[in-house]
Formats: sequence, C-alpha cells, structure tokens
Amino acid sequence: MASLACRSLPIILLTLHCCSGSGEKTFEVYISSEKQVVEATESWKVNCSTSCEKPQLGGLETTMSKIVLEKHPQGKWTQFLVSNITSDTQLYCYFTCADQQQRSAHLHIKLYQVPAQVTLMLQPPRVIVGENFTIKCNTSAVKPLESLTLTLLRGREILHNQTFGGAEHEATVTFNSTALTKEGLNFSCRAELDLRPHGGHITRTMSKFQTLEVFEPIQDNQMLIIIVVVSILLFLFVTSVLLCFILGQHWHRHRTGTYGVLAAWRRLPRAFRQRPGLNTNTWISHCALHVCSWDNRRL
Repeated sequence: MASLACRSLPIILLTLHCCSGSGEKTFEVYISSEKQVVEATESWKVNCSTSCEKPQLGGLETTMSKIVLEKHPQGKWTQFLVSNITSDTQLYCYFTCADQQQRSAHLHIKLYQVPAQVTLMLQPPRVIVGENFTIKCNTSAVKPLESLTLTLLRGREILHNQTFGGAEHEATVTFNSTALTKEGLNFSCRAELDLRPHGGHITRTMSKFQTLEVFEPIQDNQMLIIIVVVSILLFLFVTSVLLCFILGQHWHRHRTGTYGVLAAWRRLPRAFRQRPGLNTNTWISHCALHVCSWDNRRL
C-alpha cells in the first residue's frame, strides 16, 4: 500500500502542474463616459479600459465620430472624444487578451434637446370681467419628451402643469380660466426638462409674458342716449325759431324803420287790445310768430 502511494504521488503532482500552467485568469472590460445625456451639438470623453496586463486588441465601437485622445503604452486603456450624436445609442468597448475570446462592455447614451422656443397665447387677448378665456402653450421639438413638464403661470402663481410621454417631439398644453377682476393679468409658460434620472440636470426655458386686457361690462345706455338726442333737437328747434324772429325783426326795421311787432300792435284795434285776459306779453308772443312767418314769406 505504501509503495503504491509513493508511485502515485508524482503522477498527481504532474497533473496539478499541467493544469495550473494551462489555465488563464479571466480579464474584465470597463467603459466610462463623461456624460450619459448629451445634446446633438456636444462632444464628450469616453474611456475604455481592461484588467488584462497585455491586451492584444482593443477599441471603441460606435457609429458616431471618435478621436483618440490618450492611450496607455501597453494598451490597457484608451480615451476617446466622441461627437455627432443624432439619436439614443449604445457605445461598446472591446478587448482581446492573449489567446482568449474577445470581451466587451457597453453603455447607453441618451440624446436630449432643449426646446428652442416656448410660445404662449391668450385667446381672446381682451375680455370682459366674468368671461372665459383660454391659455395655450406649445414648444418646439424636445427630447426626451417624457422628461418635460410645462407649467402655466399667472405672475408667480402656478395655474396648471402637465408632463408628457409618447413618441411626439413637440408639446402643447391648454387651460381654460375666467377673468375675475378688471386688473391686467400677466401670464407665462415655463418648460422644464428634468434629466436627473439620466445623470444630467434640469434645464428651464421661459416664454414671453402675455398680458390679458380685462374691461368692465358696458351698461345699456340706450334710453339715456334717446333723451340726450331729443333734448339737443328741441334746443336746436327753439334756437332756430328765436333766430328767425330776431332776424325777421331786424330785416323789417331795415326796410320800414320800425320793428314789425310794434307796427302790428299799432294796427290792432283799440277795443281788441283792451280785451280782458290779453296782456301785452301774450300778444307780443303771438304776434312775433305771425310776423316771423309773414317775413319769411316775403323773403
């Protein structure tokens, strides 16, 4: 038994030595990015690295433009400058170590686009106290839409806010309100793109202020207008009669040397002039009207 054990020991040691010499330690591949949410016009740094001491092959696979900025002397890491992103994409770092199979790591990059324009409209722009009006806000193209929130403001007061989703690239929000006071009201719209869940920050874009013109209701003044018009017409009529009388008397005096009223009074029979109830003022008023009409016929 002892001799058999002694003869088997060299074989076991030889087997362990062969197995330890043929095995290779598994290597890892890493990828890191300066940004994970970027604008279409941005460029950013991406680093590819590996735990392999002497990699045979390595690089970055992408459809975007890339430039090598720095590289490890033994190829353990490489830093790239990436640009010209047009949509959400994946970046792949790959390495080959000795005779082992190629390994890779990937990273998702998200494209964002801040709305270039936020527009606010009031429909209608002028209302009477108590009337309804509509506030409408829309934006130009924005990405990602699910990160956008539109907020309608009256001064600093929040009237309404709305978040979005889906495949649309533009956003619109509509809100109905009532003009409760006659004071002019300033309205605005704020667009917030929250990129914090993707490793970014919040960007805000404001619309221009729009002022709602509010007026008191106009009361029914039709009866007042009729009274004023009738009064003016009556005044003009009385004025024209008096002017006719005065001009007629002056014309009669110019022709005969005396006023027509006095001449008519002298021609009146004495008995009629002394009739009870007919005083001088009453007679002159009646006579003036007759003389005026007679003078006009002569003209």
